[in-house]
Amino acid sequence: MFKQKKKVLQLAAIGLASIAILAGCNSGEASKKETEDGVEVRTIKVAYDQASKPISYIDDQGNPTGYDVEVMKLVDELLPDYKFEYVGTTNDDLLIGVEQGKYQVGVKNAFFTQERTEKFIFPKEFLGLSSAGLVLRKEDKGVKTLADFATKGYSLAPIAANNAQYTIIDEYNKENPNNEVKLQAGDTFSVDVVQWVNEGRVDGGVMIEGQYQAQVLAEDGPYYNLKDDVVYNEFAVIKTWPLFNKKEQEFADAYDKAIAQVKEQKKTNEISTEFYGRDLFEVLESVHR
Repeated sequence: MFKQKKKVLQLAAIGLASIAILAGCNSGEASKKETEDGVEVRTIKVAYDQASKPISYIDDQGNPTGYDVEVMKLVDELLPDYKFEYVGTTNDDLLIGVEQGKYQVGVKNAFFTQERTEKFIFPKEFLGLSSAGLVLRKEDKGVKTLADFATKGYSLAPIAANNAQYTIIDEYNKENPNNEVKLQAGDTFSVDVVQWVNEGRVDGGVMIEGQYQAQVLAEDGPYYNLKDDVVYNEFAVIKTWPLFNKKEQEFADAYDKAIAQVKEQKKTNEISTEFYGRDLFEVLESVHR
């Protein structure tokens, strides 16, 4: 009798364990997909750099916003099979997380580089446009191009080798071997360019216009007090891209169809004006990168 009772208890325990395992599996599946009006909807984790105003950031109400985020919200509206969940994070975590599949896609004002194609899917359609320029002391406002900067033999703020801005300067140097910019790889993803230039630690640094506006020209910017001491000189307008996990080709294809429609409706032009203070799409025909 005791043996039979023990056997029944063992079978019951096994049954409960099996139910728990199945429940766990079903729970994991439900976290990936949900049903709305009979349509199977897949939840997509969209990572964004939460400290890159006005490109992507968290507003005063705690909501994700910025050019990249607002355009992705419009893409989401056109994709009934997907539901976007925005995850604010850092540059480094975004890159690692998308590569490893923690996030399905990431937006961070990313430029195209050949090295990145080994880790991410670049879609056919770019997300937006970004102005890249030199931050200089006011007395050097006549330095308009990378060639001008190189000719003067000026020092450039270090740029991390995994930062696409490094690639931009490196490409210029390869095309102009007789007039190279002094390029130094930094240890971190980025340095405080405005502070380095102001302190005279370097003669100039590469920066995105939107970030310069947020840091220097905005009244609540950390370097608003330096607005009369430093200048920003644009040297290129560059296409920016969302980065997709390597297993997300189907999702990337869906994005391509949606973003093409958003651009056709000129909504990207409107959002560019809202967050950057200018419609960068007006110079699209002259953009070569």
